[in-house]
Amino acid sequence: MIVADDHPAMVEAICDTLAEEGLEIVGRAVDGEEALAKIEKRGPTVAVIDLRMPRISGIEATRRLARTAPDTAVVLYTAYGDRALLTEAIDAGARGFVLKEAPLPDLVRAVQLVADGGTYVDPVLAGALATAETTATLPALTQRERDVLRLLADGLTNEEIGAKLFISPETVRTHIRKAMTKLDAETRTQAVAIALRQSLIA
Repeated sequence: MIVADDHPAMVEAICDTLAEEGLEIVGRAVDGEEALAKIEKRGPTVAVIDLRMPRISGIEATRRLARTAPDTAVVLYTAYGDRALLTEAIDAGARGFVLKEAPLPDLVRAVQLVADGGTYVDPVLAGALATAETTATLPALTQRERDVLRLLADGLTNEEIGAKLFISPETVRTHIRKAMTKLDAETRTQAVAIALRQSLIA
């Protein structure tokens, strides 16, 4: 497996713990780009990737690996435990999601589960997800609608959003319209505000 984190001490701690459990470490990386290159070259069964890293984020790396190294299961390791990030990680194709505040044995369990073809969500976040599902009040925005709203929140125009996501400005408008309907918002600004408030976008 490969471990990627921009904190060398964290990489050491993770690798030592996993090696003690008999898991073979075939590479280490300190940023998203290095992680991508090593994973694509070596094709490990599992990759543990920090969610926030220089150059390419863990989520973006996961999204690309789904295309370039589909046989490698990604476990995202993060200090940020909000539901919007978890949803985005799952959409990107991550098979595991572990909080850094969790004890290292939890990470080992996540890696073993994912290596066996399962999935693992940190119990803290699993509780938050279950709560969201039982209340059933959260609108189901598609990944693309969330992408558009996130860029809208950053102040981009329809044309700029279209260029970034490789879609036409008209398609951007359609996604915004659909998101507004789902969020029961009268304006695009209101749609962004509701999405942020409900943690549908981060």
